[in-house]
Amino acid sequence: MAFPLLFLNNNGQTTNQYQLLTSPYYWLFCFTYIALFYLNVYVLIPRIFLKKKYMDYAVVTAVLLCGVFFLQPFDKLLRNNENRYGMRYQQGRMQPPPFGMPLNGQQLPPPPRDGSMPPPQGPPNGNGNFRQDDGRRMMRRRHFDSTSIFIFAMIMALSTATKTMQQWQLTEQRAARAEADKASAELSFLKAQINPHFLFNTLNNIYSLAVIGSQVTADSIMKLSNIMRYVTDDVTADMVPLQSEIDCISDYIELQKLRISKNTQVNFEVKGDIYGRQIAPLIMMTFVENVFKYGVSKNVKSVIDISIDSSEAGISFICRNQKFPISKENQSTGIGIKNTRKRLEHLYANRYLLDIIDADDIYTVQLTLKA
Repeated sequence: MAFPLLFLNNNGQTTNQYQLLTSPYYWLFCFTYIALFYLNVYVLIPRIFLKKKYMDYAVVTAVLLCGVFFLQPFDKLLRNNENRYGMRYQQGRMQPPPFGMPLNGQQLPPPPRDGSMPPPQGPPNGNGNFRQDDGRRMMRRRHFDSTSIFIFAMIMALSTATKTMQQWQLTEQRAARAEADKASAELSFLKAQINPHFLFNTLNNIYSLAVIGSQVTADSIMKLSNIMRYVTDDVTADMVPLQSEIDCISDYIELQKLRISKNTQVNFEVKGDIYGRQIAPLIMMTFVENVFKYGVSKNVKSVIDISIDSSEAGISFICRNQKFPISKENQSTGIGIKNTRKRLEHLYANRYLLDIIDADDIYTVQLTLKA
């Protein structure tokens, strides 16, 4: 809508701009290209182009181009502006404009001093004289309105780029939302994930203790209850107190000691100030599970070291164990560590260091969570 006002304002005269706004050709120009823009954005691109109906889109675009070619909105606006400001109507006749005002790109000669009408401007006939209907024929002649075609191409390109950008942003938002939902679902799954073999083996061990009437049976049941309560109820939040995580690991270690032989020595150490510290729930449990899965042997003596150090810089977790072969049905696919990495990236982006050293006979995990 501002385009004609900028280029057809007749040297910035306010009166002429107001007259231009009242011209029907101005509104024809504006509504033509506004309709093209929104028609392309909301109808043609989503219903035809994005559905890969490229031939239909090309046909419709060609029809619209032909309509603009025959409508000639810019050419009509330009000629109306020239007729309005390049000529003035006096006494019912079309008079030439004052001296100095251009008409159709030509500078008119000064009017005669005696007040008589200057000779008509136009091409001579065969006798060298001017014919009265030459000017009318020139006004009737339809010109090729290249400007309207150019504006049509620019409007279609701009609307296509706008809609394409909107679709790209919408696709990016959907992808980001889907990724966030996937990460949230994985996080919820991992929070509730405890090796089912651990639960079955622990229940069998507690059953054996109950059969022989062991005094630690009730205590073992309470430790298992604490673990299950922590896994199912206390880890609904992204962060939990570090003390709760340590208690869960401690109960897990005590229950694992029920099944391992005296050949395995377990060293669990907690250092530093843990009061008021927060940590992602079960973030260390995958590594603790692997320690008792691969670092225990019934015949060979082994040592398992697990330590947690809390300081102002962050939380440091280290676990180390010897490696022993296990049966194929108990072998892990490594998905637990992969999911733990995803959790760390999701909850501790750029704030964690995970170093796994898989040597010939020693497996070491060093995890640092920065404050």
